[in-house]
Amino acid sequence: MKKNILIGAFLAAALPAAQFAAAQGETYPARPVRLIVAFPPGGSVDVVARLVAPPLSQSLGQPVVVDNRSGASGNIGTELAARAKPDGYTLLIHTIPFVANVHLYSPLPYDPLADFAPVCLHPHIAGELLNMLGGVDIVAVQYKGGGPALVAALGGEIGISFPNISEAVPHVSSGRLRALGVTGARRSAALPEVPTIAESGVPGYEFVTWHGVLAPRGTPREIVALLNEKLRAILRSPELSARFAQMGLDVIASTPEEFSAHLKKEIEKWGRLIRERRMRVE
Repeated sequence: MKKNILIGAFLAAALPAAQFAAAQGETYPARPVRLIVAFPPGGSVDVVARLVAPPLSQSLGQPVVVDNRSGASGNIGTELAARAKPDGYTLLIHTIPFVANVHLYSPLPYDPLADFAPVCLHPHIAGELLNMLGGVDIVAVQYKGGGPALVAALGGEIGISFPNISEAVPHVSSGRLRALGVTGARRSAALPEVPTIAESGVPGYEFVTWHGVLAPRGTPREIVALLNEKLRAILRSPELSARFAQMGLDVIASTPEEFSAHLKKEIEKWGRLIRERRMRVE
């Protein structure tokens, strides 16, 4: 199971967060905000989006609508967000494929750094890392997202899977899944009895997945600042913090600069593994 970190990363600099008059002369937000999830319903990204959307809707005073646009390991929804008007009414929540796909797909229809500004891991890669460090040969079977892959594992269609802890805990607790190991550097508070993969005999193994919110590059700074304040407050609320803890998620409310630096490091990190393992998606 993959260790999870929820990154509440936020766009641009922290500016006054009071409501303001947008360029069109309207007060933002004046209509519903779309939050694109680039994966099918049921996966960890979808679950996180649906937990964040209601309090964000309440805080903004407008509906935040979760829009699942899955396909091509997240590329379809990501491209849709990249091409959206940068007016604050389209946001994207993503995870490791956002930085890994630049090395897996050629050509990629968007640039993860040039086409997005940070606002607030991929199962195949987790398996390849285990192959490399553990000297095993796990054959990857591609699914549209974590939800369908988990269903396949529950149904006996595949023998091993790398679901996020937030997805796996209910099924481990019910006995439908057996937890073999946690991919993080330390055990999960959600499943403290399950050892890490490194503890189980694969030293150096660590795979941590994250969730982050982004918006199209060019979104006004004032809108970014408003989203910054709202999301930080939501992520730090006792109710949501407790819910994320139950799911095995660690909450990190990062600055835009920290998230940008994180994305650059992730692109380099997974690029090295993908090149070494000669991974490619046609």
